[in-house]
Amino acid sequence: MPGPLNSLKVIDMSRVLAGPWAGQLLADYGAEVIKIERPGVGDDTRSWGPPWLRDSAGNDTTEAGYFQSTNRNKRSITVNLAHPLGQELVRKLVTKSDILLENYKVGSLQRYGLDATTLCELNPALIYCSISAYGQSGSKSAEPGYDAMIQAAGGLMSITGESDAEGGRPTKVGVAIADIMAGMYATTAILAALVAREQSGRGQHIDVPLFDSQVAWLANQNMNYLLTGIPPDRRGTAHPNIVPYQAFQTADGYLMLAVGNDSQFANCCASLGCPEIAEDPRYSANSARIENRDELIQIIAERLTKETTAYWLDQFASLHIPAGPINNLAQVFSDPVVAERRIVRSLNHSLAGEVPTVANPVRFSDTPVEYKLAAPVLGQHTAEVLKDDLGYSDKEIARLYDSGAI
Repeated sequence: MPGPLNSLKVIDMSRVLAGPWAGQLLADYGAEVIKIERPGVGDDTRSWGPPWLRDSAGNDTTEAGYFQSTNRNKRSITVNLAHPLGQELVRKLVTKSDILLENYKVGSLQRYGLDATTLCELNPALIYCSISAYGQSGSKSAEPGYDAMIQAAGGLMSITGESDAEGGRPTKVGVAIADIMAGMYATTAILAALVAREQSGRGQHIDVPLFDSQVAWLANQNMNYLLTGIPPDRRGTAHPNIVPYQAFQTADGYLMLAVGNDSQFANCCASLGCPEIAEDPRYSANSARIENRDELIQIIAERLTKETTAYWLDQFASLHIPAGPINNLAQVFSDPVVAERRIVRSLNHSLAGEVPTVANPVRFSDTPVEYKLAAPVLGQHTAEVLKDDLGYSDKEIARLYDSGAI
């Protein structure tokens, strides 16, 4: 069966990561996604290499690996939005589309007649999703934003990294998580708007700010502050609300121990050879363990250094205590579960032949995720879309190329 969104058409006018991530998710679920890019340049991430895809001879292409991570299953067309004929082309696509994604600077699309108000009047069923740094309104709405600055301004870096006492400093997450989460929020919002459209027949404008998204998903850390008035601090790998829940050194490396309840803690103490600790009122309940965190962590840390990581993981697994190795990506992709779950797939690329892609983690029982297209080269499908989707003749397409509109 086709994907669950196979009847939908999406115009993806976004660049970099947050918007393209949302577009890729919609494409994975079966939507037809047309990516609109600037002629000759395209999405910024096309040039964010190395690494680059390599052709069959092993030579680097001009296609960055970064771009491949977030643009599969899309068709690429080039459109000059500053050209009247380019604007007309987008408006024609809008009349045949369900969803539009964009992450331009707030207000900039208005001068091209491609803003939400104009396009939603043209197609009242259109779901128009805008992703920006600080949203479509407010004192900072005109400001640009990239992931790292949003991780900083939105509070994430203040709780990420080793503590001051351990010589740490604020640290950003190793992937652009503010962008990724904004893209996830955008996707869920679009799906909700589709349900609303089924009832009302009308689309709507969705406003997804990176900043608001970043603040929203701080979850329990937000509530820790709102209930106490005390900003959470950095604790390295340690959890603010659960103990023991952090990385520990072993005789030959590290492991992550994630004890989530008092029963698991009792089993953990038994594995460590100190069952009496679980009966000690200073540690028997999680609230007490938080109060006496430092003393307890020292006890556990000393015992874990006596044996290897593999030894402790076997011990913990036998009693169903959540713990795991701290793997690098080579170790991740060599884990048997990666092959068992088909987490890596291959797609055919027009320049590089077969290229790997990391599978969407969702498994539908009836409407599977689709892996149809590798990330496109710039403008790969321009003529195809204009001819097949909009009915342009070869002569009209040639005229558009000559005029600089595409």
